[in-house]
Amino acid sequence: VVIVSLTMSAILVFFIVPLTILFFIYLTNILLLIYQRNGEVKADPLSDVWDSARKAIASFWDIYARIWHGYELHGVENLPEGPGILVYYHGAIPVDYLYFLSRLFLWKKRLCLSVADHFVFRLPGLKLLLEVTGVMPGTREECLIALKNGHLVSISPGGVREALFSDESYQLMWGNRKGFAQVALDAKVPIIPMYTQNVREGYRMFKERRFFRQLYESTRLPFTPPYGGLPVKFRTYIGEPIPYDPNITTEELVEKRLYCCSSFHKQVCKDNFLFSFQTKTAVQALISKHQTIPGSIWKALLERFDKRRK
Repeated sequence: VVIVSLTMSAILVFFIVPLTILFFIYLTNILLLIYQRNGEVKADPLSDVWDSARKAIASFWDIYARIWHGYELHGVENLPEGPGILVYYHGAIPVDYLYFLSRLFLWKKRLCLSVADHFVFRLPGLKLLLEVTGVMPGTREECLIALKNGHLVSISPGGVREALFSDESYQLMWGNRKGFAQVALDAKVPIIPMYTQNVREGYRMFKERRFFRQLYESTRLPFTPPYGGLPVKFRTYIGEPIPYDPNITTEELVEKRLYCCSSFHKQVCKDNFLFSFQTKTAVQALISKHQTIPGSIWKALLERFDKRRK
């Protein structure tokens, strides 16, 4: 009994913080439902009518971010006044991104729409929360409409695969995903790279096993649970915008070794590849500049007491 009790206690410690975050997310949705019913709110979830509710949600998560991770946000001045696409590295749990959304709304009263994986919309009981916070499946048409309406749109090209199978080496796992670059080209908006320091030290996944990788690739569902939740230092860095340069030449593209092998829509394909490459390089540069690799949990914990970085 003692051994079983100790084992269960150890397991609980590993998963208690991720489960707490999940609990708070569902609690937030319940509070929104109460707000909607009591106020008989029937307006569009993205309208200003919901701003008071959004402010309350953002305030809660910002307090949590300050207390648990000493959260800092740097580079807000790099965000354009108008539309743009934010591209970021996906941690095991994207709670750092939730912190970013909250602080952005509190500082700038600005809503950033988020492209999420399809499995997120299969989770029961979160419909209103996703609508009010601007989470969307992210089809090309939806993204273009959002950008046309002046919104920031965020996406993690690595998505769930990066969350599950990247590690303390902070390897980007984007594969051939370049759709965000094509949307940016079509909308003629800049791409802004973003990265959160120590996000892998805060929350981790168990080391990759072939079975779980095959399971994910066949189902596209995240069966591997995250663990951790240590109060390491989180700092989100927003890099300088990457504008689309219509004057890029084929020679410049060849130098980057990203020449499109198809002659069909050659110019569009060329620009798409280059824009995607520039974005990946920019995100990787943020990681190289601000992250100790491989990541160290102890160093990340000690950074909570490092006043020089503030």
